[in-house]
Amino acid sequence: MRLGAIEAGGTKFVLATGDITGQVFERTVIKTTTPSETMDLVQWFLDHPVERIGIGTFGPVDLSPSSPTYGSILETPKLAWRGFNYVQALAPLNVPDRARHRCQRVCVI
Repeated sequence: MRLGAIEAGGTKFVLATGDITGQVFERTVIKTTTPSETMDLVQWFLDHPVERIGIGTFGPVDLSPSSPTYGSILETPKLAWRGFNYVQALAPLNVPDRARHRCQRVCVI
């Protein structure tokens, strides 16, 4: 299974593809700016297809599937990112959108 990973940090996003053994196939770094500019990463994953994707992000993120803001960044000092919704932004990748909490990170798998 081909996996994708996003490490969403305050200054950069690290994107990668790999497999369950930890082998990394491709990796790139994108500067964190505004959500619309930074989310060009969706195109990167369209060019490097994956079956599942995990995200480690600043946040907190709403992880309740019954919530209208499910998948959204809630309070953050990065004002432009408040309310940004990962589930909606990554929908073009056609991967399942289940979010789980792990060590203050969100994982969409």
